Amino acid sequence: MRIVCPTCRKVIEDAPDDFEARPFCSMRCKLADLSNWLNEAYKVSRPVDETDLE
Repeated sequence: MRIVCPTCRKVIEDAPDDFEARPFCSMRCKLADLSNWLNEAYKVSRPVDETDLE
């Protein structure tokens, strides 16, 4: 399995299917992404509509 980390863009070739940090390259990148969500660096672009729930 090939992984391209969404945080740092590092590519990992031949990662096992049970790679713990997937889709990230490491737990550090995984926690950095979580931190961005918790600190509201990421935002939903518009209010949720009823059709989004389908």
